[in-house]
Amino acid sequence: MNRSLTLGNFWLRLWSFMAGLGMAMASYLTIDHFFRANFPETIFTGSFCDLSRFFNCNSSAYSSIAHFQGVPLGYWGLVVGILVMIGAVLPSAHLEKVNKFIALPNALGVLTLFFYSIFYLKSLCLLCSGYYVFSLFNFYLFYKYGIISQRRGPVGFIREIAMSSWKPLVVIGVLTIAGAYGFHLFYQAKKEAQLGGVATKIVKEFYSLQPVKNPSFISPFWTARATEEFDQAPIRIVEYADFLCPDCLFLFKQLERIKQEYAGKINIAFQFFPLETKCNQVVDKDKHPGACDLAYLAAYDQSKFLAIHDEIFRNFDKAKNPEWRQQLARKYGVEAALTDEKTKELVKKIIDTGKEYEKTSDRFPYGIRSTPTMIINNRMIIGTLPYAHLKAIIESLLSEQKEAIPGENKFLENWVNTTKAKK
Repeated sequence: MNRSLTLGNFWLRLWSFMAGLGMAMASYLTIDHFFRANFPETIFTGSFCDLSRFFNCNSSAYSSIAHFQGVPLGYWGLVVGILVMIGAVLPSAHLEKVNKFIALPNALGVLTLFFYSIFYLKSLCLLCSGYYVFSLFNFYLFYKYGIISQRRGPVGFIREIAMSSWKPLVVIGVLTIAGAYGFHLFYQAKKEAQLGGVATKIVKEFYSLQPVKNPSFISPFWTARATEEFDQAPIRIVEYADFLCPDCLFLFKQLERIKQEYAGKINIAFQFFPLETKCNQVVDKDKHPGACDLAYLAAYDQSKFLAIHDEIFRNFDKAKNPEWRQQLARKYGVEAALTDEKTKELVKKIIDTGKEYEKTSDRFPYGIRSTPTMIINNRMIIGTLPYAHLKAIIESLLSEQKEAIPGENKFLENWVNTTKAKK
């Protein structure tokens, strides 16, 4: 052994420690964001499309690979970062070989995730990017200055680096799996909490919101219909949304469950609000190019709206492609929508209702400025809500509409956890 990253030079050890610290911190932040996005503790932290279309951590937090059995992807990065820091603080030849061995698959993994984000999710999480940068820096340090095998090439690496690392890797693996199980239990606890104390808090916060009027023009495009007149249903949701907003996709999935459970009791009006300057004056740049065209396609023929609406959200990533949008138009016979002035005027009329609400941020001139924004029974919520929170609010609204029985408390005081007791 004629060189080492951690056993000799102090400055190299320091750089190695900083790489590990950066990986660990970035991983911690991604884990924190994952739980905040999926299990908000308050109605005021719902995520929404407000910033850049491209730099968006919510796309990662809601993606299918964000976690496995409740263990967030960032957990594995946290473990790698901690190992690198330990190797710098308590250097040993065995641990350096372990960290060098791990650095290679870790670097390949972050490159895979980077390209997955760019080409599949069409967005990049800044928190994840921090981990990518520190991981590649860590890989460079170990393969530039780390222990090398006496026999060069892949055979030497396998025999002297990989094979000598298997025993500590087994120990590390057992501890890592134990930690992963802890995250799994935490994830399950967070899910159950959404139906318990957190839901109670959400409901109380909902009632604390100032009532607002419905827009002067209710969109004729409804995704759920219980009555002929919008105001006749017990539950009324005005949903300002953008077909290319990842948070709107998340809300779409929640509302699908809500519509089935409360069929016959709920009206949902879909108010087009594409975050694209082509048709929306509120935005100052094209955050979601193509969103206006999708709105036109969906609005052209009211009888085909719901089918087009559902198909767009169920093919969310494909909908970003202009060719797919052309195929969608041909499939439903709405090619004329993109040039039809009546359709454009109708969509604009719906969008412009967002100007009717009081400013909720100094950054934006109007009240409706981001997607999704919901008005549930005349109370405005900016951002998404998980199914459990929506259900709690709806149950409360339905409960208060029932005839009060003398001597009984209202819903909030009687709220109990509705999850099934474990046998």
